[in-house]
Amino acid sequence: MRILLINPNTTAPITARLVEAARAQAPGVDFRGATGRFGAAYVATQAAYAVAGHAALDAFAREGEGCDAVLIACFGDPGLDAVREIAAVPVLGMAEASILAGSAAGTRVGIVTGGERWPAMLEAFAAARGLSERIAGIRAVAPDGGGIARDPDGAVAALAEAAARCRDEDGADVVILGGAGLIGLRARVGERLGMPVLCSFETALAATLAAARAGAGPSEPAALPPVPTIGLSDALARRLGGL
Repeated sequence: MRILLINPNTTAPITARLVEAARAQAPGVDFRGATGRFGAAYVATQAAYAVAGHAALDAFAREGEGCDAVLIACFGDPGLDAVREIAAVPVLGMAEASILAGSAAGTRVGIVTGGERWPAMLEAFAAARGLSERIAGIRAVAPDGGGIARDPDGAVAALAEAAARCRDEDGADVVILGGAGLIGLRARVGERLGMPVLCSFETALAATLAAARAGAGPSEPAALPPVPTIGLSDALARRLGGL
């Protein structure tokens, strides 16, 4: 089984961290990481998010051949629907998959992430996907995900405090730590919180593996109407029927 992990920002060490965490969670699976060729070092604004959607498409066009499933490994899932349109295999996103998993038992989830603009962005994301009723509240700490990744020890207390507010003020039954930069902090935050805490990457990866196993293998994607393109990578232009 081969799984493509798309990191649609430009920070290669985050991609390496994703692959390492995936191999630890699922030994024996072939994980391939793809980093965005252009865009922001870390997605923390609407503008960066829009560019990251293009970067995710480009990464899939370059690296998606032969994979059995794809995970958009950026919380907020930039480019998710677009990659699904051109892929012949399951494509999952960290935010959608972890919200669905966290609320599967009828619980309401709280989300804790890094970056002050993400709560509004995630509220819009959830509303667009009909997931708003599953979410009790969304809290952000001051460092963005890149800052948390650089200093995880310094972020644990702030993350736990924000998670406690999701529980005590918003009524969350379970809290999701949202973002690739928060990998590895679930247990430490959970110890302080005393309630279920999910890592968005670990949870979404489990869902991606399940989707790959349930699938019948790669098939031909639905044909797209050919449209001439300008300025795209050759790989993406071919996917869009422009070459």
